[in-house]
Amino acid sequence: MAAKFKLRTAIPTAQKRTKLAAVATERAAPADNNDATFDRLVYERVRLGIMSALAVREELTFNELKSLFDVSDGNLSAHARKLEEASYLSCTKSFERRRPKTVYRLTALGRNALNRYLDHVEAVIKATRRT
Repeated sequence: MAAKFKLRTAIPTAQKRTKLAAVATERAAPADNNDATFDRLVYERVRLGIMSALAVREELTFNELKSLFDVSDGNLSAHARKLEEASYLSCTKSFERRRPKTVYRLTALGRNALNRYLDHVEAVIKATRRT
């Protein structure tokens, strides 16, 4: 007679991390969620990098950003366009010695979005360290 065993399925590591992050986010979120909303637009690595770099420098050219993040023209252009459409960046195009020059600046709205995102991440870190 074969013995019956109940198999327990373990939660995969990625799922476990996601659940822990969700719990930490719930604990970290203040009563007024408007300021702590998680901005998915800022979250992506290249977009967060662009906004962070522009937070410490008044302006950066397309080529400076491209070399800073080691991304292709198309990749950087797509990410910058999304931030521009959200009014987080301003873009000025001109010519310098017959060559196109694109300059990006962080807008006030973009700076506020970055600060909200950073505040959210800090709250998640603090909540996670308490557990």
